[in-house]
Amino acid sequence: QLQLVESGGVLVQPGGSLRLSCAGSGFSLNYYTIGWFRQAPGKEGEGGGCINSGDSSTYYVDSVKGRFTVSRDNDKNTVYLKMNDLKPSDTAVYYCAAGLAVRGTVVLAQYDYWGQGTQVTVSS
Repeated sequence: QLQLVESGGVLVQPGGSLRLSCAGSGFSLNYYTIGWFRQAPGKEGEGGGCINSGDSSTYYVDSVKGRFTVSRDNDKNTVYLKMNDLKPSDTAVYYCAAGLAVRGTVVLAQYDYWGQGTQVTVSS
């Protein structure tokens, strides 16, 4: 069974940092582009960034560029999202998604599998 499981979401103070994990089971994430998305209460979901299959090059939307970093550990079959300088506006449920025929984009409809999400709350 193909599965993605996110973890690492917690309550963090503004300006803080957090690393989320996206663990794959049943398939190798290395062959997939892995994207990170978020859904805030009352708002439309948005993509944040992705790490491409093969060369592990990355892509970020402007709103998170310079603050968020996506990386992967193939030995652990896990992709990470490191978030720095967190703001209250970053509060959301964060999801990872895997796409086989996707590259350099964070349009969720183009991805094949996604997880259940992990809650990140940025508040003092």
